[in-house]
Amino acid sequence: MVTMQDVARAAGVSAMTVSNVLAGRGRVSDATRRTVLAEVERLGYEVDLSARRLRAGRTGAIALVVPFYDHVFYGEFAADAARAAAAAGLHLVVEQTGATREGELRALSTARLRTYDGVLLSPIGLSDADLDRLDTRVPVVLLGERPSHPRFDHVAMPNVDGACLATARLIEGGARRVAICGGDPGGSDTMPALRAEGWRLAHERAGLAADPRLALDAGDHTAAGARAGVARALGRGAEVDAIFAVTDQVAIGAVAGLADAGLAAGADVEVIGFDNLRIAREVAGGISTIDPGSAWIAERAVGLLRARIDGYTAPPAHLTSSATLVERATTRDRARTQGRTR
Repeated sequence: MVTMQDVARAAGVSAMTVSNVLAGRGRVSDATRRTVLAEVERLGYEVDLSARRLRAGRTGAIALVVPFYDHVFYGEFAADAARAAAAAGLHLVVEQTGATREGELRALSTARLRTYDGVLLSPIGLSDADLDRLDTRVPVVLLGERPSHPRFDHVAMPNVDGACLATARLIEGGARRVAICGGDPGGSDTMPALRAEGWRLAHERAGLAADPRLALDAGDHTAAGARAGVARALGRGAEVDAIFAVTDQVAIGAVAGLADAGLAAGADVEVIGFDNLRIAREVAGGISTIDPGSAWIAERAVGLLRARIDGYTAPPAHLTSSATLVERATTRDRARTQGRTR
């Protein structure tokens, strides 16, 4: 195994000079730097990252703690977060909690936290009291719908604004019986509840009343659950001329449910989803959707975490991304409102 001392002897410099060149520090002439790097390449020397991180008291890894691996949104978000982490010189590890308090507590145990330099957490089951008890020697940045916690940085989605933007577009296009698929009009501080609030608010601003009978069940928010929910609603005679689906996965199911009833998404019933998933571009000629800025959220969350790891001590930041309407084949008159943002 080639050592730093081997490189130093071959380059005719001290081991400290080799260390300075590899770390990008100290005053080293360009000629010496080139010589050292040439010997590093010739000898095949590799930096012992484990030893370097042990000396620095860091692991070089951050965790993304999510409810499920197999939810398409979390898969795409993990890819965005991994790219942002790599750009910040960090390695991303993804942990699954099953959307339970117990799973989240296991992922955030003191022993587990010590294996990471920081954590991106999308909490579902944890209470505010649980968050209060977290060991903050390891920085944590929160994601998701929960109200911002005073102890932690938080980067959130524009759930209400995005849902309002989608529903307003459908109403402005002439729809008067706009259903919501997968929403929870009676809930609070959850994704389905906040997006249902946006659906209701768009109706209110248009001088209309959101019909609670048009809150269609989406089961477990899978495409299959939404397909079944739309089929049941149409089977009992529900009249809808547009559907706002709370996620793109739900929108895919809604499009399938309409097709089962002999209705075409876009031509017969307009459909807008939420999340701007890549797969939604390939369904029904492309499903119109709300882009919540997932890449922006990942970049800001990782940036905040990197700053905290490096000792940034300012008060917690609470950020929310912007919503953009992306129109495709499941809405009509696309040119009229293409690129609208809120």
